[in-house]
Amino acid sequence: QVQLVESGGGLVQPGGSLRLSCAASGIIFSILPMGWYRQAPGKQRELVAAITSSGNTNYADSVKGRFTIARDNAKNTVYLQMNSLKPEDTAVYYCNAGGYVRPGNYWGQGTQVTVSS
Repeated sequence: QVQLVESGGGLVQPGGSLRLSCAASGIIFSILPMGWYRQAPGKQRELVAAITSSGNTNYADSVKGRFTIARDNAKNTVYLQMNSLKPEDTAVYYCNAGGYVRPGNYWGQGTQVTVSS
């Protein structure tokens, strides 16, 4: 059974930082691309960042230079370091397994990120 469990969300002030984690089980993590998506109220889910098994990365233009995706294959975990957060980054963030440009078949339950003063 595939499980993706996100953690690390919360409330942060504009300009602050958060690090999201996604622990995977039930998949051969090391060979799969992994990604982070987000969905704000009233908007479609969108790609934030993705990383291939070899470490190539892909970022949405809106987060380039502020967010960094990384993976630790020994821990079956993918991370999203988010710096210089803005109110428009407020959304539910979802971990995804199996896709790079488009989402793969597996999703986590999501973690809320709220950027507000």
